[in-house]
Amino acid sequence: MQHFATKLEKFGNRTAYRYFDRQHNLLSITYRNLAAKFKQQAAGYTAAGLAGKRIAIIGETSVEWVCSYVAAIAAGGIAIPMDRELDVQQIEGFLEFAEADAIVYSPLFNEKFATLALRHPTVKVQIPMAPEKGSTENAAHIISYDKLMDMGDDLVRQGYEFPEPGDPDRMTEMLFTSGTTGTSKCVVLSEKNILAAVNAACETVDFSADDSIVSVLPIHHTYELCIMLAGLNYGMNIAINDSLKHVLKNFALFKPTGLVLVPLFVSTMNKRIWEEARKGGKDKVLKALTKVSFAMRGVRIDLRKQLFRQVTQAFGGNLNKIVCGGAPLNPELVGIFAEFGIDIFEGYGITECAPLIAVSPYYAPKKGSVGPAVPCCEVRIDQDHRNDKGFWEGEIQVKGDNVMLGYYKNPEETAKVFTEDGWFCTGDIGYMDDDGYIFITGRKKYVIISDNGKNVFPEEIEEYLATLDAVAESVVVERKNPEDGSVVLTAVILPQLDQFEDPKDHEAVEAAVWSQVKKLNRKLVSYKQIRAIEFRYEPFEKTTSKKIKRHTVR
Repeated sequence: MQHFATKLEKFGNRTAYRYFDRQHNLLSITYRNLAAKFKQQAAGYTAAGLAGKRIAIIGETSVEWVCSYVAAIAAGGIAIPMDRELDVQQIEGFLEFAEADAIVYSPLFNEKFATLALRHPTVKVQIPMAPEKGSTENAAHIISYDKLMDMGDDLVRQGYEFPEPGDPDRMTEMLFTSGTTGTSKCVVLSEKNILAAVNAACETVDFSADDSIVSVLPIHHTYELCIMLAGLNYGMNIAINDSLKHVLKNFALFKPTGLVLVPLFVSTMNKRIWEEARKGGKDKVLKALTKVSFAMRGVRIDLRKQLFRQVTQAFGGNLNKIVCGGAPLNPELVGIFAEFGIDIFEGYGITECAPLIAVSPYYAPKKGSVGPAVPCCEVRIDQDHRNDKGFWEGEIQVKGDNVMLGYYKNPEETAKVFTEDGWFCTGDIGYMDDDGYIFITGRKKYVIISDNGKNVFPEEIEEYLATLDAVAESVVVERKNPEDGSVVLTAVILPQLDQFEDPKDHEAVEAAVWSQVKKLNRKLVSYKQIRAIEFRYEPFEKTTSKKIKRHTVR
């Protein structure tokens, strides 16, 4: 990471980031100044006694967040990206488990972390990016971000240089999978893992230094972080979206040529296109134009820029490609956007692989495929059966420089996900065709992947439901919205009928259950909230140990 932090200087006065400050002023920073900030913050960590320590980072996407991450690793330490949507109790539990020494945080956490270091068993230093006025005075455990940078500046003036790169296989990053403190696993990545995925992204995705992108996904997500680092490695212009409410407005402002998204965004963009067409009474015309465009392209006449200029203007006017990953993508959307002149390339990955495994190649995509394995790894299929296409189908397994070191403090779970000959078991089911293209057909595990790429563990939600008086038993499943194919987190519930005066009044029973579930939802992050309930009045089929046979719930 020392080399990465230094090499950005070669891009000189090219703009690295465009972003809004807290007063919504539009600012920018050049690559030369960004590289200097990396070094300054690494020196600041050193001056504060945090070089080589475990440093957590939490908050919305910002230049400070990226600098805090890169500098932590470049200073010989370990970076711990944290999910800002978790409640404080979970965050503090994860920090203790990871044995974090310090935490850098955005203003969102100023109040929540006011006394964190005074009561936390491992965190001894707090670094607020923008502390409340006077909050750091006489507080030995708090070093403001500006103060840290001043300390670093002094050290740089004295000749500070990054430490020599150490073992590329050393523990460098700790990432928590979704779940409670008890069910979540902590993925340990090495510097080799991180850079292998970043370099593979640069080798396989059709971006260049002339491209500009807008960062819209959560920065702690390994998918977004990998692409962010790859964008910097390219020397691209990266704009930071300040709010999902403003995303289309910001697309119009920043005029991206490319985007990195999850399927939910692509689906939402598609809905917006057709809603706007219907409002203007032009939906039939738009459908007709797509047919005309398709036919013309068949004879090598490409009129998409002229025909669909109004469509693409909604996204800034320059958008021509989208990389989509984090969850399954409806293949039909690829064809729809292609007619508008926007190519979608689907990728595949998992946190344990830093996260990149495969990307559909821009020069030879195949419908429904996530492409072949990226250069840093190999993929094989644990052959289970021949599918109707004649290919061996089974669990997708990976081996390569991107594969994690293991799960922190969890040798049992680590052993479970590796084969005897060292291949990582993804838990996904699929097949490869004769050209090495991977097709994902299902999940081996019961984890539900929401439309925004978040992992939802059914057992966790079922634990919450079990605390409700009106619920006797439940199974949380994934259903598809028939209109758009989006994921609907659904609870199949057996009510606790002895709680009701008239158990036969199912309308009253179901209304009471819904009321309790809605109250529970208010305590959960949005992607874990129950969106639908299916009621049953017969007990679930169980094993001899009284566990529900989950696979029988349809």
